[in-house]
Amino acid sequence: MVKRDKDAGSVACSARERPRTPYRAGQRSYGAGARILSLGIASTGLLTFAYFSIASHVLGEDSAKRLDVLWSVMFVIISVIYRPIEQLLSRTIAERRARGSEEHTLRVPMLIQASFALIFLAVALALHGELVNHVFEGQQALYDVLVVGTLAYAASYFARGWLAGHQRFGLFGGLVLMESTSRISFAIAVALGIASGQTAVALGIAAAPFVSLVVVPAAFAKARPARHGVQETAAPDERLSLRRGGGFAVWVSSIMLSEQTLLNAAVLTVDATSHNGVLAGIVFNVLLIARAPLQLFQAIQTSLLPHLTGLEATAGHDAFARAIRVTILAIAGFAAAVSLGLLVIGPFALEHVFFGQVFSYNRFGLALIGVGMGLHLTSGALNQAALARDRARAAAGCWGCAAVAFLVWMLLAPVGEQLLRAEIGYAGATALLALMLAALYRRGSRAGGWGSLQSEAASAASTDAAIAR
Repeated sequence: MVKRDKDAGSVACSARERPRTPYRAGQRSYGAGARILSLGIASTGLLTFAYFSIASHVLGEDSAKRLDVLWSVMFVIISVIYRPIEQLLSRTIAERRARGSEEHTLRVPMLIQASFALIFLAVALALHGELVNHVFEGQQALYDVLVVGTLAYAASYFARGWLAGHQRFGLFGGLVLMESTSRISFAIAVALGIASGQTAVALGIAAAPFVSLVVVPAAFAKARPARHGVQETAAPDERLSLRRGGGFAVWVSSIMLSEQTLLNAAVLTVDATSHNGVLAGIVFNVLLIARAPLQLFQAIQTSLLPHLTGLEATAGHDAFARAIRVTILAIAGFAAAVSLGLLVIGPFALEHVFFGQVFSYNRFGLALIGVGMGLHLTSGALNQAALARDRARAAAGCWGCAAVAFLVWMLLAPVGEQLLRAEIGYAGATALLALMLAALYRRGSRAGGWGSLQSEAASAASTDAAIAR
């Protein structure tokens, strides 16, 4: 009897010490997934840039500015209320798949997503007059596009999260490519004379999320049935509850709001304080230099989160650090090339090639936008590491500090020239953000990762339970 207990103790000890099986499926799919997604999202970024470039040429300055405001408002909203569910689905599904379970609960994410959409609708209806008369300058059609398009994006972002968690990156890339292709087709129709006016161009923004969903039937048609006999491996207190999922979504919403503050606060503050009616549009166009690569980087972010989550669930700490290191080195090289290009030909390209607006751009200010873009991308990679380690709350604090610092900078106006103020402020805020997230990442690396501590505890509990039986 004593010998049996001793043997059981040895089994328990060896089970705790035995190295976990590497997350090799995730390692293989990360690079391939990032490459596939890069093609789709790179095309999406270029098409989005082209959409606003065409709109700037075919519409008057006032109409083009209103379209910029519409996109800014909508993008802030959908990023804040829908991307958290995309991240929640991606992380939860990837973690369970890494633990050997193909059974995933969609009820909680659906409930949170539907709640966010209904809250948006209630607020939009309550602010109808304010939005139409003051934000869109009396254009009811732009308000309708905002409401319809934002509600449609609820389904689009839910599909993105499901596809990312299951690592269906080809279909994910197809979804975003269909979205951008359908949007730009409306602007092209106006340029060719098939349609005309601001409303025709704006309708592309509302139609895009509907068209993107054509890939969803293909996703479910290719879905592999759950394996018989596979049991949920997460402990009861680790399963996705409404409280746990809602908490994650709230903190990621805070991160998304802070990120959109970095990208849009300059446009909104300039629009509210400038006597030059087109200057806000100029600031928007300059920040597109950062937006387009950020949209491209979504390919890496989207594939990085489920990959890192799988590694964290299986204690793949070396591979975790290697993925972050390689990603940041690639970002540094890309940002250096963009900044140099902006310094050399940035003013000419923006004035004569892309937007056709006569404006004296400061080449050093444009180079600062390139530097800020690189720091922003670096922050995005470090943020995915924090989310994979279940550190959304701490990451949200870092983003919030950077966003507040940028907003205070713009409102205090220490630099008189508004475009240069935005360029300096964006670079400074992203530098602050990258430093804070780097410090958070180093603390997580020394601690071995919160998620790995949870997984080790769950594994030990499961082993003890098996021995007891």
